[in-house]
Formats: sequence, C-alpha cells, structure tokens
Amino acid sequence: MTDATRARVAATIAAAAKQSRVLSVYDYAAGRYRRASADASGRRVQGFDYDSRTHFSSSGGTLDFFDYENSAHVQLKLEGNRFSGFDYHTSSHFSGTVSGSSISLYDYQTGRHYSLSS
Repeated sequence: MTDATRARVAATIAAAAKQSRVLSVYDYAAGRYRRASADASGRRVQGFDYDSRTHFSSSGGTLDFFDYENSAHVQLKLEGNRFSGFDYHTSSHFSGTVSGSSISLYDYQTGRHYSLSS
C-alpha cells in the first residue's frame, strides 16, 4: 500500500469511528502530516486528499472507496474498533485497530505496522 493510500484509509477509519470530520492524519513512520480529510455520516464517508488533489468516497452503505490517484478500489470494513481491508492497487491485505484518534495499521504487503493519528 502506498503512503498516500494508507493516509486515506486512516482518515476514512477515523471519520467512521468518530462519526465526525477528520482534517488530516499524522503518519509517524513518515514523520509528517498527510493532508487527507474525511467526513462521515452513518456508513458513508466523503474525503479529499489535498496532497494528490483527488476525491475518495464510500458508497452503498460500506466504507469501500475508489482511490482516484491509483485508479483502484480499496475494500474496507470496520467492526467495533477493528478494521480490515484489501488494496486492489497493490493486491494486498491490511488490518488494524482504532482507539480515539490513534490508528494502528498492519500492511501485509510491507510486513510492517504503522501508527497514525487523526
């Protein structure tokens, strides 16, 4: 998964978990803020990545979204404080947890854990 897709996933998960707006995501591995914002209403999320200038949004009552920067779908499921998904751009799974503004994500493609916060 690319760093930018990871930020969009984190913004989507944070917004859905809090049912509120997320303005940016801090990526501890990169040591910087990623300008990915997301706004949640029920099971629908609308987002914009200011770094790539692309929209992303869920539809059909799921958190799955289309990643316009990579022209690929991202499958995403949130159950309680746990999430999992599949990035079709890199053909890789990911999973993690969310607690308040902290997001922990394991990327099966890189074999690494990532910490982000919203």
